[in-house]
Amino acid sequence: MGCSRMPAGTVHVIGAGLAGLSAAVRLTEAGRKVVVHELARFAGGRCRSFHEPALGIAIDNGNHLVLSGNHAALAHLDIVGARHMLVGPPHCEFPFADLAAGTCWALRPNDSALPWWIFSRSRRVPGTGVAEHLALAKLLSAKPHQTIGEVIRCSGPLYDKLLRPVLLSALNFDPPEASAVLAGQIVRETLAKGGLATRPLIAAEGLGPVFIDSSLAWLARHGTEVRFDRPLRQLELADDRAGALVFADDRVALGPEDAVVLAVPAWVARSLLPAISTPARFTAILNAHFAVPPPPGQPRILGVVKATTEWLFSFHNRLSVTVSGADRFNEAEREPLARSIWAEVAALTGLDAAKIPPWVLVKERRATFAATPEENARRPGPATRWRNVTLAGDWTATGLPSTIEGSIRSGVSAAREVARMPAPR
Repeated sequence: MGCSRMPAGTVHVIGAGLAGLSAAVRLTEAGRKVVVHELARFAGGRCRSFHEPALGIAIDNGNHLVLSGNHAALAHLDIVGARHMLVGPPHCEFPFADLAAGTCWALRPNDSALPWWIFSRSRRVPGTGVAEHLALAKLLSAKPHQTIGEVIRCSGPLYDKLLRPVLLSALNFDPPEASAVLAGQIVRETLAKGGLATRPLIAAEGLGPVFIDSSLAWLARHGTEVRFDRPLRQLELADDRAGALVFADDRVALGPEDAVVLAVPAWVARSLLPAISTPARFTAILNAHFAVPPPPGQPRILGVVKATTEWLFSFHNRLSVTVSGADRFNEAEREPLARSIWAEVAALTGLDAAKIPPWVLVKERRATFAATPEENARRPGPATRWRNVTLAGDWTATGLPSTIEGSIRSGVSAAREVARMPAPR
């Protein structure tokens, strides 16, 4: 990581979510002594898996998709030896269903970056033309203050059947008011690179085993300790550095070569470092899990338009639905909402709508920062004015919205920032 002499101090990573684990893995790999401190009694944050008693099976806290072009996520899995646990098709294909119209289709970009697929009616969105697809290039030159609605047309078949569901799930915010720069980066790293960078990869056995358990096991093999049930109450700050970590039950003084990676939610970081800028507005995600095996031939992932259901994930023992930008459901009654979603799932799968299987709803009220131009501008980089403290988290300035890829990139950036920290005076 560019150091001529490996510092003898300890790097304290605060938070064992994906960003913190990413930083810990990279720092450990570079030869640093690392200790991870986690508030909860488990790791993973929003990317964890857990046993749900109401269903009698393990589920993910939320449904997340990795794309084959997510280089940081795949590099992390290569390090911890878990890349083989992601499954997906050999070529890019996204099936979609329109519940209102009763129609189905599949988006099938060709492998190369030269987008000849938009000239094929069988590969592009039904009812759309070549010019509509080419208009997406406008997002690549968007300005930081612009919304998507100011850059491209947010209506018509292409928007309704592809752009809205894809951008809503990626940004977790209503696309017309969301950041065009963030949308442009999504296009730049996926469709603009061709189908080989856009293949959907799913953690068939759960996000926890793939990303979290494998990371914890790798850290344990390399001697990095992860301490759970460690709520950080205060960072003692003096002049240009942090002098101590104050936990609920002890105080850890920081030596001249020690460093801190603060990989906590934005609102926690702001309470510990009041001077930093962070996003202040957040949006919800709703996931519905139904303990029923999918019928034969059901796609692993199905995009849905004109329905509450936006993405339907199929696992061997359950069907799971994701609803992004879900603030409107924060106060909704759980059972009527679950039955309404199940009616859609039944229509999509051919299962009996009258026989709802065991279900659970998982609502994450502050799942992601609101991906507006204003909130995106509030995201800080990894460096802080305290020379031994750096930041990680999908809410930092990763260039991406709040995603698995963004979380892991933030951890990598934090690790690099630690390597660049000046020698003690």
